[in-house]
Amino acid sequence: MTLTRRRFLESAAALGLTAAAAALLIDPRAGFVSQALAQAPSTEELAVAGPLGEKAEGREDAPVTIIEYASMTCGHCATFANETFPKLKEKYIDGGKVRFILREFPLDPIAAAGFMIARCAGDDKYFAVVDALFARQKEWAYSNDPVTGLQTLTKQFGFTQESFEACLTNQEMLDGVNWVRQRGAEKFGVNSTPTFFINGKIYRGAIKFEDMEKILEPLLKA
Repeated sequence: MTLTRRRFLESAAALGLTAAAAALLIDPRAGFVSQALAQAPSTEELAVAGPLGEKAEGREDAPVTIIEYASMTCGHCATFANETFPKLKEKYIDGGKVRFILREFPLDPIAAAGFMIARCAGDDKYFAVVDALFARQKEWAYSNDPVTGLQTLTKQFGFTQESFEACLTNQEMLDGVNWVRQRGAEKFGVNSTPTFFINGKIYRGAIKFEDMEKILEPLLKA
């Protein structure tokens, strides 16, 4: 999806967002286009959480850790979330074998807005919001008015227009999301989504469950 400044401003105006909210989400200094070269990541570097804290499911001492860098407007990320992740959760995460960490890597301002809304919903609703946004991605991310579509979907999680606006104008929240994205690009070579680090090894692109099993089983037997 191509989101021009004009289109975003028009969508924001239709929603009633303030000019400050629109400017916040399209700030070119936000790190959306970082091109810095990556260094080989160490386990210690990968384990560093962002300023907003880590969003994770599964036991902290699980033998395998999967870190996914995703964008809320990424079609391949939605495919992984909708098709692979439920099976992964049932077989490996809920069973204590895998710890799954989701990290924000927004490819555009609307993706950043989606992650901010998930954060603002509260720790107990974060993954529920993310799952809902991925499941219904075409209804908002690819619509003619993505901001309004996003707001409509978030009403089920208790957002009002006021709380929705307040979230999208939260500079600390946006800075935290951007910090994770910029560090992923600069430190770990993340340049597309989804990108996974499975016990430190990088894998790019949506992974089918059958292929995920082939990666995980040897690690669990080691």
